[in-house]
Amino acid sequence: MTKWDKDYIKLCKEILENGTEVENRTGINTIKIPSWHFHFDLGKEFPVLTTKQLYFRQAILEMLWIYQVKSNDVRWLQERDVHIWDEWEINEEGNWKAIQNVIGEDGKLTKKEVVKHFGKDKAHTIGTAYGYIVNKFGLIDKLIGMIKNNPTDRRCVLSLWQDDYLDTAVLPSCVWSSEWDVTDGKLNALVHQRSCDVPLGLPFNVTQYATLLCMIAKTTGLEPGTLDWSIKDAHIYVNQVDGIKEQIRRFDENGDYEAPTLWLNPEVKDFKEYDNSRDIKDVEIRNYKHMGPIKFPIAQ
Repeated sequence: MTKWDKDYIKLCKEILENGTEVENRTGINTIKIPSWHFHFDLGKEFPVLTTKQLYFRQAILEMLWIYQVKSNDVRWLQERDVHIWDEWEINEEGNWKAIQNVIGEDGKLTKKEVVKHFGKDKAHTIGTAYGYIVNKFGLIDKLIGMIKNNPTDRRCVLSLWQDDYLDTAVLPSCVWSSEWDVTDGKLNALVHQRSCDVPLGLPFNVTQYATLLCMIAKTTGLEPGTLDWSIKDAHIYVNQVDGIKEQIRRFDENGDYEAPTLWLNPEVKDFKEYDNSRDIKDVEIRNYKHMGPIKFPIAQ
């Protein structure tokens, strides 16, 4: 079994065995632990779960949407048959609606339809989040420039959490910050996640940032190094528990699966040049053997 599967299942078991059930804004309780940490050596293993199928094409296109295209327009994803953000898309009238828990007059959480008005100019977007922030502050270009021109700089920080733009975002960034360094010719990163949907978000996010690191390393003439992952509030929604138990069963009962490998087109020299069409022709996950999909519900 891959190291990533072992580490991931260890977290899932910890949450189910020792986590605390809590209420939250979505109206669906979670079982949570306060924090968790992962360490990946990308020179030894590229992290893609094998205990369930990871939809790699969708994951990488979402990452490129944020960091390469620098977009918050959900239609760009939909045109490529990626529907990750459909539930958070602001409608034609500039509104976003969801059933959520809100604090009532008695101080307790109660379910209510929440309607937020963002303005018609933000229709079909997720507001001022993710790619909007990357574009506004030129984050990825600055980061790549720093790594290229001053690899000993200890200020290679990329933050999607900008206080002035939180109220106009449908969902402020969950994976919100990363810090980068170069050591012995290898590019390393530390990623921070403020809130972690372990069944749905975490497998996507880890593979996305591992791919991003490999792409930036290639662009800057470096080798991929380590990826550290810091989580605050690692949780499983109560309606996801059966799916996670199935994933744990697969892990406990099945034999070893080798980790797949990442292929990046050697002809691409610049991060901006990677193909971002539906088929992401410059990126492949090779020798990927998995145990099939597990369907998990989304909580808004």
